[in-house]
Amino acid sequence: MEIFGQSLPVQGELQQDYVAELARYVDARMQALAATAGTADPGRLALLAALNIADELFTLRARWAECRERVARCLGLVEAALRRTGDLP
Repeated sequence: MEIFGQSLPVQGELQQDYVAELARYVDARMQALAATAGTADPGRLALLAALNIADELFTLRARWAECRERVARCLGLVEAALRRTGDLP
């Protein structure tokens, strides 16, 4: 696996194709940051990429929680309607 020009041996339980996809994602983020951040220091770019990816993760987690809440509210409305019609005990 190669990220930002550095080869890294990776062993573990994850599928090699999946790990390669993750590596391409991180490499792309670091390459994009290198083009805009004004630094070529791999350590700094890795930290910036990690922060960006963590931000993306936290944002998606918040959206997922909102979606779960909406689904729960909708399910409650459907259950209430079914109870009114006698189709749900």
